Amino acid sequence: MNSGINQAYSLENNAVLLTDIHTIGSALVIAPHPDDESLGCGGTIAQLRAMGYAVHVVFVSDGTMSHPNSIAYPANRLRDLRESEARDALQILGVEAGACTFLRFRDRDVPGKDSPGFLEAATVLASLIDRLKPSTVFVPWRRDPHPDHRSSWQILNEARQYSHWQPRVLEYLIWLWELGTPADMPDPAEVTLWTVPIDAVLEQRNQAIAAHRSQVTRLIDDDPTAFYLSPELLTHFDRPRELFLESLT
Repeated sequence: MNSGINQAYSLENNAVLLTDIHTIGSALVIAPHPDDESLGCGGTIAQLRAMGYAVHVVFVSDGTMSHPNSIAYPANRLRDLRESEARDALQILGVEAGACTFLRFRDRDVPGKDSPGFLEAATVLASLIDRLKPSTVFVPWRRDPHPDHRSSWQILNEARQYSHWQPRVLEYLIWLWELGTPADMPDPAEVTLWTVPIDAVLEQRNQAIAAHRSQVTRLIDDDPTAFYLSPELLTHFDRPRELFLESLT
């Protein structure tokens, strides 16, 4: 385990227990890829829905670079499969049918700041925020070590400049556990780290992760370069809690 991963786990020592999930309220979840919603905040989504709060999920990329060389699943077919899996996962978590938006940016090519398409993406997201008026937006940690995750945070940050509605923002962790370096880690002076217990919905959350079959099984078996969520990687998400970072500024 590298020093970055050790530092990521040490974050939990300073986590503050979020004792009342009602303080989150209605939510907009920004998922760079189909499966990030379940991995990053699936348990929290399930609990919010059980309490009757509206949850809407925005899937930013099409997820098609998980199997870029598959003959059986070329990009359009893989995109459709991953969107179907996403809907299945959301159904398991209790999210209403249709309470999701697919932006369909090319996987690993989500526009970052100063890239073509960035301002358009931010404008679309700002309009969605103004329409839904969520109490809280969930988005990947700003320095999560995946380009699409960082770009998704940048799009939200830009969208907030145009939006009339200003929700709370909670940032979730995905690749910090596996690929994080010390430079990627949050500084205690910049964020509060919240921990949300998900004991009561852990199995429900795990079923939602499993619904992304193309990512956790060999459903697509004709691409030797394929990406999978290995059992070893998934152990980082096997604890009965979810962690969220909230900016102090």
